[in-house]
Amino acid sequence: MNYEMLMEDAMRGLVRRALQIAATDGLSGNHHFYITFLTRFPGVELPDHLLARYGHDMTIVLQHQYWDLEVGEDEFEVSLSFNKLPTRLHIPFAAVTSFADPSVQFGLQFQPRIEDLPDGVIEYDKVRT
Repeated sequence: MNYEMLMEDAMRGLVRRALQIAATDGLSGNHHFYITFLTRFPGVELPDHLLARYGHDMTIVLQHQYWDLEVGEDEFEVSLSFNKLPTRLHIPFAAVTSFADPSVQFGLQFQPRIEDLPDGVIEYDKVRT
């Protein structure tokens, strides 16, 4: 039994639930999320100009200016503004490498599995097998 993988799946479930609450109820008080993800992970969808700028990973902030947050079982979608242009992002939870809510000093780190990554996405010595 791989308890490490079970724990990581449970923590990703916590991220999913936090995003579901934000999608239905909004973010109360000072809550806001920093979400870092691998931009070249399978299933990530973002415009080419963002992929060119963030070729490995990207951190987004969900605080005041985000729209249409939709949360699925395995991914989420959100619209953000980049250079005053509304942009839709599609992010699988498996692509997320960190999640934080600085308002309550809460944070999680994730390690993607090698078998989930295309060649050249991340240095393999940093990835859990």
